[in-house]
Amino acid sequence: MLGGIIGGAAGALGGIFGGISKNKMLKRMRNMINEQKRENQDWYDRRYNEDATQRADAQAILTQTADMIRRRNQQSAGAQAVMGGTEESAAAAKEANAKALSDATSRIAVAGAQRKDQIEGEYRERQQQLDEQLRQLEAGKVDGFGMVSNAIGGAAKGFASGMGLG
Repeated sequence: MLGGIIGGAAGALGGIFGGISKNKMLKRMRNMINEQKRENQDWYDRRYNEDATQRADAQAILTQTADMIRRRNQQSAGAQAVMGGTEESAAAAKEANAKALSDATSRIAVAGAQRKDQIEGEYRERQQQLDEQLRQLEAGKVDGFGMVSNAIGGAAKGFASGMGLG
């Protein structure tokens, strides 16, 4: 009789302690996942809002375009000095330079939009993974409460059997 009561109480304490420990561990894991979500949000905010024209690859394109325009202007000036030039040829050179700069800027804008789409996709995928991990933790939390409940039920059963009621 006394053994059943003691065994039931020990089982209850063990189950309660195990359930509480599991829930503490789940809480720590949930906090870590929430921290990862905050870091993911910070990464997204930082990367999504970057100025595409300030990136190194965009600056390289703009520098190359400016160099090309400068060379064209030098060639045009040299040709005009040697052969004489008309206003039409100067206007055509300016138009070609403006088009080259416009094309470079357009390529940068398109690449920036594609990059934003990629960043948004990565962000959403990571958020979904983290949300799924949180859902799994919540399911584990329910299991931890079940451990406590089963332990208390087992203790009651042990107590009842120890008292000759079961």
